[in-house]
Amino acid sequence: MAIDTTPSALTPLSPILEAAQECFVEQGYHGTSIRVIAARAGLSVPGLYHHYRSKQQMLQDLMKHAMTSLYRQSEDALAAAASDPLAQFNALVGCLVRFHAFERAPAFIAYSEIRSLDEEARREHIARRDAQQRLMDQVIEAGVAAGEFSTPHPTEASRAIVTMCTSVAQWYRMDGPLTPDELVDRYLVIARMTIGARG
Repeated sequence: MAIDTTPSALTPLSPILEAAQECFVEQGYHGTSIRVIAARAGLSVPGLYHHYRSKQQMLQDLMKHAMTSLYRQSEDALAAAASDPLAQFNALVGCLVRFHAFERAPAFIAYSEIRSLDEEARREHIARRDAQQRLMDQVIEAGVAAGEFSTPHPTEASRAIVTMCTSVAQWYRMDGPLTPDELVDRYLVIARMTIGARG
């Protein structure tokens, strides 16, 4: 099948958020100071505080940006696919793999720094994550109902496939042995086996 090779179209970050993202990936949220972020952004600490009231606000904005972008791209992929469950499934798996291959830094932070969010922001992030998971749940449920997928455990299969796709951000390298196209192709084979796709 033809694979869309377009990179994930993440909206550009502000220079400050770009600096914060780099620092959080390199040193972790708790290992990064405001002073380090300001220096990376070419600002003084007071200059940084003029734009962001806290390091926590920067983390929240980064995580919301990543999850909102992934959800939008997932909806776009589903809208562009044919209406049958297998086409929808292929489109969503491809979108997830590409996003986590091309956008490793924001995806990594969105996964690894949940523990660093304050309580309200954590609830909001988990709600966005659950909404993203529900897209896959619905596609697989529709495929099972239509007799196109034979998995006896659609909920667990959905979670396993999303987890497999999102983990790409933790290990994939553009200079590695697999191109994004090849990675999507292989993940589609594994994912279709997981749901028992017919044909």
